Amino acid sequence: MTGRVEGKVAFVTGAARGQGRSHAVRLAQEGADIIAIDVCKAVTDSAIPPSTPADLAETVALVEALDRRIYTAEADVRDYDAVKAAVDAGVEQLGRLDIVVANAGIGNGGEPLDKTAEDEFQIMIDVNLTGVWKSVKAAVPHIRAGGRGGSIILTSSVGGLKAYPHCGQYIAAKHGVVGLMRTFAVELGNEMIRCNSVHPTHVNTPMVMNQGTFDMFRPDLENPTAEDMAPIAQMFHTLPIPWVEAVDISNAVLFLASDEARYITGLTMPVDAGSCLK
Repeated sequence: MTGRVEGKVAFVTGAARGQGRSHAVRLAQEGADIIAIDVCKAVTDSAIPPSTPADLAETVALVEALDRRIYTAEADVRDYDAVKAAVDAGVEQLGRLDIVVANAGIGNGGEPLDKTAEDEFQIMIDVNLTGVWKSVKAAVPHIRAGGRGGSIILTSSVGGLKAYPHCGQYIAAKHGVVGLMRTFAVELGNEMIRCNSVHPTHVNTPMVMNQGTFDMFRPDLENPTAEDMAPIAQMFHTLPIPWVEAVDISNAVLFLASDEARYITGLTMPVDAGSCLK
């Protein structure tokens, strides 16, 4: 099956690399034009290397190689005016909006909640929860104006369905995304605008595959590698794998964006190798 989102336009946040880039490319493969934003710089003092303008340019090249159109902007999802300006300009150029993939997010952890610094907690909520709300808020008027319905997909996490220690601010934000998703689904459903969330486990992207994560998983080793982390990561899952690939999440996003899921709304969809069973 091809052309599952043919003729539609998708707005993807956090599109410079990782899952966001994968979502943009996968939707383009199936016929969508893309509005893509990314902050393209560091927003926290984190061991995770930030995305860059060069990363976003690579996303552009990958989408254009599929003979699809793409509009991009460097925008921080915490800045509603910047997000709205990007969406407005993208719709003006591409003509419509049908799909939203609110994917942009950050990851960190290490301290228990009672020892987490207030600024670290706040920035997590601002990006991973409030930024999701602002992204959808900026996009909904354009979907509504089309009068064709639409699909909104929010990136949560397995951590939006269960708790893990030492990353409570992330868990809180990702649980909050589920509340946003369900409320948008209820409020927009009578206009045939659907809203669902995806819940990845560990994904083979820079957010997971970095030295800080390796150190967190294997504090018993000096300078651990991905190979050192793998057996610990696999323990999180029912299936015998340590992590999934970005395209595995993108395939779920594509399904939820497509007419195959036309009556699916309010769904929390894990792509988690059975992590929620543990």
